[in-house]
Amino acid sequence: MKLQDIENFMFHLAVESGKIIRSHFRKDVKIESKDDNSPVTIVDKKAEEKMREIIVREFPSHGIIGEEFENHNENSEFVWVLDPIDGTKSFISGMISFGTMIALLQNRKPLVGVINQPVMRQFLFGDGNITKLNTRQVKIRDCNSVKEAVLLTTDHLNVEKYQRIEPFEKLIRKVKLYRQWGDCYGYLLLATGFADVMVDPIMSFWDTQALIPIIAGAGGVITDYQGNDPLKGTSIIAAGKSIHGEIIKQLNPD
Repeated sequence: MKLQDIENFMFHLAVESGKIIRSHFRKDVKIESKDDNSPVTIVDKKAEEKMREIIVREFPSHGIIGEEFENHNENSEFVWVLDPIDGTKSFISGMISFGTMIALLQNRKPLVGVINQPVMRQFLFGDGNITKLNTRQVKIRDCNSVKEAVLLTTDHLNVEKYQRIEPFEKLIRKVKLYRQWGDCYGYLLLATGFADVMVDPIMSFWDTQALIPIIAGAGGVITDYQGNDPLKGTSIIAAGKSIHGEIIKQLNPD
């Protein structure tokens, strides 16, 4: 498969799932609870079903791992990883800080990733070398000092639950601006030069895969919370090259 063909196909997935999501945004939708008490809507399920249908029709030998349904051919060379609505709580609340995440893995490593914000029609595609927003190349902005950084996270309470809260609270008092504008949209803001650090103390497999080629392609660094390989962890710290190391040090003091 050529890279441009992959990008075009992922755009097709984003368009078709986006139609479903937009048609239900800020509407009355039925909310259910998963086993872990996190919310899920019929919109999550319909959007993932649509993407699965398109993938199986076009690439019947490929695998699919999605948040809402069982895995399909997950041991294939090529596997699609789908999160139809990353940020379901935001979607339910009528906020735009949610999106669809799509990754294509080859031999269990992410080749390309997408964050699609269907309401704003923002399609972010990264291949590890270049990241583009609606075909325009984007880069993480230069930020050489923690004091000048805009730091985002999805949920402050998750830091306390899964990591060390004291170093995090010290860090957010040092940065220029701290906001809980999270889920995948926080990474879109980072990759397009509107934020400098994104912190997620806990992440699922289907959330992580798309981010790796997107952040790398935008010139950033992405690791787990301790600075290790994000493919082997369950957390994410993403930032520009100039400050990523300092962020890791401050969040993990000796």
